[in-house]
Amino acid sequence: MAIRPRRYAGTTVTDFAALLLPDAGGPAQLLRTVNTGGLAAWLATQGEAVRSVVAANGFTAQPGEVVILPDGANWSALVGVGGNGDELWDLAAAATRLPAGRFRLADRPAGAAMHGWLMAQHFFDRYRSTVPPREPRVLLVADAAAIPAAVRMADATALVRDLIDTPANDLGPAELAAAVTREAQLWGAEVRVVTGEALLTEGFPAVHAVGRAAARAPRLIDLRWGDPDAPQLTLVGKGVIFDSGGLNMKASTGMALMKKDMGGAAHALALARLVMQARLPVRLRLIIPAVENAVAGNAFRPGDVLATRAGLTVEIGNTDAEGRLILADALTLALEDAPALLLDFATLTGAARVALGPDLPALFTHDDALANALLTAGTATGDPIWRLPLWAGYREMLSSAIADMNNAGEGGFAGAITAALFLDRFVTPGTAWAHFDLYGWSPSARPGRPKGGAAGGLQAVWSMLQNRFTAR
Repeated sequence: MAIRPRRYAGTTVTDFAALLLPDAGGPAQLLRTVNTGGLAAWLATQGEAVRSVVAANGFTAQPGEVVILPDGANWSALVGVGGNGDELWDLAAAATRLPAGRFRLADRPAGAAMHGWLMAQHFFDRYRSTVPPREPRVLLVADAAAIPAAVRMADATALVRDLIDTPANDLGPAELAAAVTREAQLWGAEVRVVTGEALLTEGFPAVHAVGRAAARAPRLIDLRWGDPDAPQLTLVGKGVIFDSGGLNMKASTGMALMKKDMGGAAHALALARLVMQARLPVRLRLIIPAVENAVAGNAFRPGDVLATRAGLTVEIGNTDAEGRLILADALTLALEDAPALLLDFATLTGAARVALGPDLPALFTHDDALANALLTAGTATGDPIWRLPLWAGYREMLSSAIADMNNAGEGGFAGAITAALFLDRFVTPGTAWAHFDLYGWSPSARPGRPKGGAAGGLQAVWSMLQNRFTAR
């Protein structure tokens, strides 16, 4: 069976369910895993032929290394893994470097490593003129009950990657709204989209101001699903489909990856899908302000003062700090029905990336219990996040001489913190709220993680949600 992706609206559908099968004891090649600390002891139990093959291939059990070994009349494979033996990406290299066929682990449960096995076999091929046939590597899994959840997470991760990887000429505000509508149709949700000039009459002036200069009209996308009597979970995602920087235009190097500036929306949508698939007992709301930050005669300007849905006025210190403006209106809307939990996701600041690099999403919250639950979930799932402070002493950096606040802190200090503090002004005190400043991109290829769109914190947040809201 070849993996032949189906294409629709910028995404590539991989049949992940065909890559993990319950182990019924049929024929399969054996996979053995070893880390650098255990290699010498393992080799001591092997015959001369195996030791010679390992030495000849320069195998040192570093994560991602794979070597094929003689195994009687057959063969097996030895895979280098991380120190704890159950990491997300332990099997990713094996899933692409080994010949096609069926495999089973000889010395451990598949566990979290199912994720890397699946994601290594997902490819974004929409723009390839020719797509090579790809024969699957199938992992036989002893714990059959764990397969559906692994497949759902792989599907959600692929959704994030594919939306981010789709260029802005094919993914504008309308296409982002269409992606939300597709999910709504699949799971029985309702979607309302406010478009263009209607944003002004319906009370989203900041979303309109940021998006009005683009040829494609801005939108406010609002999905609702679930039991109206259940606790409300609201997810908000920044949907800037391309960020030129506006009149404070980015340099070409800074603009090159700005198709990924809707990565927060992609994460929020993927989490919404997971919630609806699992029928989590919540009243779900997903809010995505979708805009392009473009340059035209009607673009908002440095020095302008913008209104917001909350009634606060914002002086524009920098038009390239646009994401927080559209999130201000979205968060205000989200709080109007007092959610039990409010989470927002945004590719908001380069400062977060300077501080934490591409793999660690920055977490901001006043709620210590929520922070601890998220950090614990990140450690447990191998999908870490890192908490940064909402340091009140930096609020004065957002002060304005003529408006309630400025959208950009002076001096360039603490950029991720001041951006989070800006959002905090629009959140009702005491709300269970967390803000994620994420990167949404893998700058270099690694096994299971090609260069391009990336999910960060998705598994951690989903694990926390399942623990917080018991599934039906």
